[in-house]
Amino acid sequence: MRIGIDLGGSKIEVAALDAAGELLLRRRVETPAGDYAATLAAIGALVQGAEAELGARATVGIGTPGSEGGDGSLRNSNSTCLNGKPLRADLETLLGRPLRLANDANCFALAEVLGGAARGAALVFGVILGTGVGGGIVVDGRVLAGANRIAGEWGHNPLPVADGLPPPACYCGRSGCVETWLSGPGFAADHRRLGGVACSPEEIVAAAASGDARALATLARYHERLARALAAVINIVDPEVIVLGGGMANLPDLADEVAKRLPAHVFSPTLATRVVRHALGDSAGVLGAAGLWSVAEAAALLAAG
Repeated sequence: MRIGIDLGGSKIEVAALDAAGELLLRRRVETPAGDYAATLAAIGALVQGAEAELGARATVGIGTPGSEGGDGSLRNSNSTCLNGKPLRADLETLLGRPLRLANDANCFALAEVLGGAARGAALVFGVILGTGVGGGIVVDGRVLAGANRIAGEWGHNPLPVADGLPPPACYCGRSGCVETWLSGPGFAADHRRLGGVACSPEEIVAAAASGDARALATLARYHERLARALAAVINIVDPEVIVLGGGMANLPDLADEVAKRLPAHVFSPTLATRVVRHALGDSAGVLGAAGLWSVAEAAALLAAG
């Protein structure tokens, strides 16, 4: 049995999978706000409760905001009580077994490869377009972490050719990052900056659907910028599939609009990369976390006790 934990800012979710990948159990609790010790205890209770209910011991994978640094401490998490803490080591001590931990975008990408919109593809880039912008790379069914454990973090590359506009400041200390243009807040800020009123992304989409010229122009800029940013990824990684996730992936026809703009920016006379919308929704994080252990790895670890 394999257990996945999706550790979010507002909820912690557990899911248990059998050897065939079928869902056995799924539960969620509220994340203890700003309390590291209580967060550890909540994760421990979820794992132990799932094992007791199902009568079996499991491997555990954790999907987290932020990423693990070279010293084993978490960094860049929007759940700030986790930053600087040895989350994986502390949970391994609490649960008495080795764990695997990955960024939530990596878990999203892995889940879509194992059973979603990129099922079976050998090389996949999973994109999170939400309050922030992140990504994950999966190669032959395994998450690519990288030497600095930042593989896929395209959100903090500068956006290629940003229309000559002043680059917005990013929380990371740089300016003009992809995230500042393509996140939900970045989309809304772009609309406001270029002559629109202050609107939520949903309001901009609704205005565009009613024919509002400024909203239509905002959407067109977003499509073009996303295509340019993803073309840079394709030129380096050359994935078979790009899966779009996060709240902004729900923009109407986003995958199609981006796909038709990509060829103008990719260094290839042909383009085989498919751009698709996610298939698993908010299930992806917890399912991908469980999938950090393969069935064979889980069986071997559990057999060894």
